[in-house]
Amino acid sequence: MVVHFPIALILVGFLADVLFLFFKKEVCLSKTGFYLMIIGTVAAAVAFTTGHLFTDEPTEGDIMKFFILHKQAALITLIIMGAGTLTRIYMVVKHLEQTMLKWVVFALYFLGAAFVGFTGFMGGEMVYTYMIGL
Repeated sequence: MVVHFPIALILVGFLADVLFLFFKKEVCLSKTGFYLMIIGTVAAAVAFTTGHLFTDEPTEGDIMKFFILHKQAALITLIIMGAGTLTRIYMVVKHLEQTMLKWVVFALYFLGAAFVGFTGFMGGEMVYTYMIGL
């Protein structure tokens, strides 16, 4: 159950930020993206940690390639989202939301959303193709 939260939170948060690009008057979209980014990053850290601690790693077979990609993508997601979230928090605290740094954070959020989607896809492949975790 824990693994689904970062996927939903990060993807919906990124969508809120994308919508804010089109609806600038709706400041709530930017705030929603900000808070979902924070919560999604924390959820990603929890999911990564629980996966690392409580998952039996396969030792052979075709599932190994999916498992390795899943684990690497999860770590990359966590690093990207951590960097983006910390930068965005700094921007909000220092009132730098209107600087060019916002595009760096937006790019990190995009990459984080892409990687969390890929991570989820690899996890789904392991569950539904190889029946791991059922």
